[in-house]
Amino acid sequence: MKDQIKAHVKWQVEAYVKSKKDHENEHIIKKIESFQNRNAEIVKVMANTTITDRKQEDDHTYVHYDVHMQYLIKQKDKMYMEEKLEHHLASFYKDKLYESRELNQEDIILNQRQIEAELEENDDMPRISYRYDRLKAVQYAEKWWNSYNPAYKKFEVDCTNYISQCLHAGGAPMRGYPNKSKGWWMRSNNWSYSWSVANSLRIYLASSTAGLQAREVGSPHELMLGDVICYDFQGDGRFDHNTIVTGKDALGMPLVNAHTSNSRMRYWAYEDSTAYTPNIQYKFFTIVDNP
Repeated sequence: MKDQIKAHVKWQVEAYVKSKKDHENEHIIKKIESFQNRNAEIVKVMANTTITDRKQEDDHTYVHYDVHMQYLIKQKDKMYMEEKLEHHLASFYKDKLYESRELNQEDIILNQRQIEAELEENDDMPRISYRYDRLKAVQYAEKWWNSYNPAYKKFEVDCTNYISQCLHAGGAPMRGYPNKSKGWWMRSNNWSYSWSVANSLRIYLASSTAGLQAREVGSPHELMLGDVICYDFQGDGRFDHNTIVTGKDALGMPLVNAHTSNSRMRYWAYEDSTAYTPNIQYKFFTIVDNP
């Protein structure tokens, strides 16, 4: 079974590099096209496969496995590595592989839409001085992009929790405890809506006048390392996902890290995402100092 899974993954790797378009994998097609639209090329793909679970039901065997994908990208004279952890389920009948599919973690964001949290006004909160250390925020994002800091609670939909951790690592101060609808904080097994809920963090970044503050800009090109992008996949005004800028491509456009579907140095637009729709809306926030 392990050899059959490896052969299946190898076929996928070859499909990316050879830019095959005569196969049925829509995800591969979308990813290839997204790079071509940026005049970028997938030079090499590497995949490391790990079996995580196995269940036997009569003649059927179901195997869960993870694939750590690494894409070496060339764009103009610049090269960089994009990474993503994919979760897959392989189905066998009498020890023969008949289906293998990716368990689309980004669909969790849409299928389990988080609570809409109203945030209270922040004008009465005390002013907290800080300077945002973008390097430390990015270093944290790189260290934990595919793992989880045991000092914090892990969520099934973990994207905003991860971004909040990165911002805090950069020096952004927590405030507002213990009011869950006020400020931005996590303490033990309690946290504010703005710390963990994607739409609430978007509202907080747009409205905070003390502590962590941000300024909305009109273009991803204006973002710097350590800044935040918010995603409304369905375009209904309710934001579902957040990422942090950890690099720039050869055209100066952001590359981002994220959790839920753990990704590193991914192109900011998410056009290859299973959650992507033509109605997608973005908001771009640059973090500002409060000296």
